[in-house]
Amino acid sequence: MKLQTLLSILFYGGLVCGFLSCTGNPHSLRARKEALGKLIFQDTQLSEPAGQSCATCHTIANGFADRDSRMVSEGAVAGLYSQRNAMTICYSMYVPSLYFDEGEETYVGGLFWDGRSPSLQNQAGEPFLNPVEMGNPDTCAVVMKIRRAPYYSELVCIYGETSNVDSLYAHSTDALVAYQQSDEVNPFSSKYDAWEKGKYTFTDSELRGMNLFKDKGMCAECHVLDKDERAGRVLFTDHTYDNLGVPRNPENPHLRVPADYFLLTSDSIDLGLGAIVSKEEENGKFRVPTLRNIALTAPYGHNGYFKTLREIVHFYNVRDVSDEFPSAEYPATINRDELGNLELTPEEEADLVAFMETLTDGFKLALKQQKP
Repeated sequence: MKLQTLLSILFYGGLVCGFLSCTGNPHSLRARKEALGKLIFQDTQLSEPAGQSCATCHTIANGFADRDSRMVSEGAVAGLYSQRNAMTICYSMYVPSLYFDEGEETYVGGLFWDGRSPSLQNQAGEPFLNPVEMGNPDTCAVVMKIRRAPYYSELVCIYGETSNVDSLYAHSTDALVAYQQSDEVNPFSSKYDAWEKGKYTFTDSELRGMNLFKDKGMCAECHVLDKDERAGRVLFTDHTYDNLGVPRNPENPHLRVPADYFLLTSDSIDLGLGAIVSKEEENGKFRVPTLRNIALTAPYGHNGYFKTLREIVHFYNVRDVSDEFPSAEYPATINRDELGNLELTPEEEADLVAFMETLTDGFKLALKQQKP
């Protein structure tokens, strides 16, 4: 009798604990979704073949860009490469859906370099099914793997049990969204943020760089210094599109993938936004990325042409007055108003880089720097 009573207590107690753990307060639920999303984000068993996760191309140590700092990332299948450099996912939660701004006469927003994805959840689901990324044939294949994952019980606890493949896929991508919206991915913890709060003093070089960024360097024309309405912080982007005149990258391994996986035009040009909105005047334009964590996310440009931050700053400075760089991949729509002949000295280029290096998250104040 005593044993039966004990078993009853354990059984019903387990049910109650399980119920409470699945129906906690909203803050706790949010934290659990974020933790689940991180597990899915880091799961190398969700690719085909296994071995690649979201974190392979978006690792925290590199500002959530490619783990190995490759110009473009190799997919789960050896020898298959994307056509573009892996963008950071930092602060992507603040990118609006793609729309045309009638007043400014420009496209704004949309996820990925070309704006093709309207939301974080849509974006989170694409890499699993991309043949040159995680390589799964369909959502069923992904869901089967998720059902076998050690975190599956937590997913059921949070979202409920379902036999519907689309629903389970949506639950998984919703958890990924929660992680992408977490403080870990959007920490606002750079020197710049400390400076804004009055807790850090820029060095002379950093201060000169900020002034150049606003004025002579014309960087703030697109990497704006106004606070974003949704974030309430400076995101260093206006989410618009531009053709910077980036050269074709002959080292891009995507140029050598089999024809069935080739994603550029027949003459190896990446049309960017133009291919999404079907407008020739938008060809060769790509979304202006945030500069937060820019020092961690080399190489640079949609095709990874520029190996260092100093190199791309120099390109912005002298593109139109030097023979140091090849011609643009798509010349017709180049921005010639805000870059190409900035007349910056080598010292000013270095100061600009110094300022952009203050945008790296994870800054810790030394005791002597801390202000009351």
